Amino acid sequence: MSFWRLFTAATKTHHSPPTIPAFNYSTSFLITKTPKSQRKKHRKNKDSPRTKHVQHESDRVPHFENILVRDNHFRFFLKTKDFLSKQPEQVLQLDLAGKLYRELGFPRGRKVLKYIQKYPLVFETYRYDNDKIWFGFTDIMERYLEEEKMIMEKMENDRIEVVRKLLMMSKDKRIPLSKIYHCRTLFGIGEDFRDRVREYPEYFNTVVESDGKRVLELVNWDQKLAVSALEKEFMVDEERVKRAFQFKVKHGKLLELEGEDEKKMNLLNTLPLVSPYSDGASLDLWSLEAEKYRVGVIHEFLSLTLEKRASIHHIVEFKEELSLTKHTYAMLLKQPRSFYLAGTEMNWVVFLKDAYGEDGVLMNKDPLVLFNEKLCAFADNQKLELE
Repeated sequence: MSFWRLFTAATKTHHSPPTIPAFNYSTSFLITKTPKSQRKKHRKNKDSPRTKHVQHESDRVPHFENILVRDNHFRFFLKTKDFLSKQPEQVLQLDLAGKLYRELGFPRGRKVLKYIQKYPLVFETYRYDNDKIWFGFTDIMERYLEEEKMIMEKMENDRIEVVRKLLMMSKDKRIPLSKIYHCRTLFGIGEDFRDRVREYPEYFNTVVESDGKRVLELVNWDQKLAVSALEKEFMVDEERVKRAFQFKVKHGKLLELEGEDEKKMNLLNTLPLVSPYSDGASLDLWSLEAEKYRVGVIHEFLSLTLEKRASIHHIVEFKEELSLTKHTYAMLLKQPRSFYLAGTEMNWVVFLKDAYGEDGVLMNKDPLVLFNEKLCAFADNQKLELE
């Protein structure tokens, strides 16, 4: 008797149904996932600090915003160049490179070979006897690296002066070497700086703390260096410096101040400025003098950088040493005459506006900046242009 006839007969006689044998039925016809057409679309939150622009669309300055676009375009090239330069024989196995998305600056889950192939004049791939693919620099790129090394050696004294000024601005006249190394490209400092400082005992002293951290200390205070870029400019154009910052005076509406009178009152509150080389850590944290000091510190910090700009990550790196607060972002937004903040609220970059012309071009370019511009233009080519 078939299974179904047996089951029907048992039901009619009200007997306990027999045990149903186990069959391996296919469930492939069952819908176990919601079809894409019916899934809820997750829209990006425009108000999220990760995506919300610092500046309103009507207030954005295109040439500053475009610099960030350019940085993103060359992110893989510059980070890979830096990483590869530190490897033995300056080569890297492709399988390993695919796991180093943070170090090489490409999105996680993407094929690193695709990004390498975008720069045929910079990187080349080849196989070893073990059939593994490796990549390294082309011959012409190695010549560019030699040129860069020569520029770095030529500018070493200037970089030493920058580090001395950083130490003079710092709270305790000491900064962990790891922090300076992490931000070395911001100031044009060489890869071997941590070892080079030993050659300047008259300026620096290296201390190894109990946790193994190496800290760079200032040996001698040099009053000639304790003059900020803004103070130098004051001697040339006093009126422009007076307009650099604005610390508004809070007053009631009963005063009925006209525009010009209000400007004069604000100017009284703005001057005198507080030198970034003074003891800012001793000031009352929320006093006007302390805010003037912090604004001046950021201004001087940016003036020491190669491109007169820095990201939030660079600034946070020196937060403790420069006596900054978590309100630095809001503080800089209140000073639009001197600073322009680009990017998003979570990943912003601050520009020193006076260092750039109306066309958005850096006015006084360091030799290393000129070299980097030339290098990026070369890297962007797909074929070697014969002169």
